[in-house]
Amino acid sequence: MSEPVIVVKNLYKIYRIGTNKVRALDGVDFSINRGEFCCIVGASGSGKSTLLNMLAGLESPTKGEIVIAGEHIEEKNQSQLVMFRQAHVGFVFQSYNLLPNMTAVENVSLPLTFQGVSRKIREQRARKMLNLVGLGKYLDHRPGQMSGGQQQRVGIARALVVKPEIVFADEPTGNLDSNTTNDILKLIWQIVHEQGQTMVMVTHDNYLAGFGDRIIHILDGKITDIEDNRARAKEQMEALIRKDREKENRKDAS
Repeated sequence: MSEPVIVVKNLYKIYRIGTNKVRALDGVDFSINRGEFCCIVGASGSGKSTLLNMLAGLESPTKGEIVIAGEHIEEKNQSQLVMFRQAHVGFVFQSYNLLPNMTAVENVSLPLTFQGVSRKIREQRARKMLNLVGLGKYLDHRPGQMSGGQQQRVGIARALVVKPEIVFADEPTGNLDSNTTNDILKLIWQIVHEQGQTMVMVTHDNYLAGFGDRIIHILDGKITDIEDNRARAKEQMEALIRKDREKENRKDAS
């Protein structure tokens, strides 16, 4: 039986704008199991980005509970939250957020410096993660020498190098073309289902969300539906892999 790694109870985030109150999150309840690929989907302004920030401890809730890996993060102060994120959380960003003057290995190993890991171990783990995401030939390349898809793979490797409880991904394919988006989706699927990684992805795109084991739909700060999507997600991924194989076979034949 799967155990919850994230539990959210009665979560509110209320902003005051003048004399008005804006309910960015309005009484949200859900849980996410360990080793699950969960997608939070909603239009712009629905509250999905606010929810991601709450889960990552980047914003504090007005009211409610957020329990991650057994710890109540709503009770932590800023320095405690920084330590918690360093130990338990990885991030994948839409804009990659790589340092341009660093190589792929240096970018991936950077989070480990904040954990006091030795340079030798940092580099070993960074190389291992880059091999995992298919960039073994690009270890010494800088971001400017790589495509958008390759840079995002570096971003994913950087998120994984700290061996996080959870990886949060904020529109991770937003800057990529459709073919590269599918490549990143396949990589995320592999990491979740072969490595047992918990992944929470925020997106406005229903196609991307369709690959999640569970889909949390959010509108006007409220959850409108939570879908168990495992069967359909598996079918979609298998169809995507078949399509790519057929494309490769046609290329080889020509």
